[in-house]
Amino acid sequence: VQLVESGGALVQPGGSLRLSCAFSGFTFSSYAMNWYRQAPGKERELVASISSGGSSTNYADSVKGRFTISRDNAKNTVYLQMNSLKPEDTAVYSCNARRSQTSYWGQGTQVTVSS
Repeated sequence: VQLVESGGALVQPGGSLRLSCAFSGFTFSSYAMNWYRQAPGKERELVASISSGGSSTNYADSVKGRFTISRDNAKNTVYLQMNSLKPEDTAVYSCNARRSQTSYWGQGTQVTVSS
């Protein structure tokens, strides 16, 4: 089982990034997918979730209206489109696959929002 995130970068405030998380080794379409983030000195925060079929999404209040989670089950990939980025969005972003008691994690990708 492997989850690999990509797309993290240094971006100016107000900019955009799209994170990707590619999966292999399990039936991707049967798992709900989540994006988490953790900033230095802070607890890990659930940012966005999407159901296994992609019909249901949820967002943290801090990112509603700015971030969009989506998935392509044919490509075994989940995305996080991040717009209007703020310095407080700076964190390591990790994807998570969850089904019942089973959970898999990626290694994380760094997003830094700074001028």
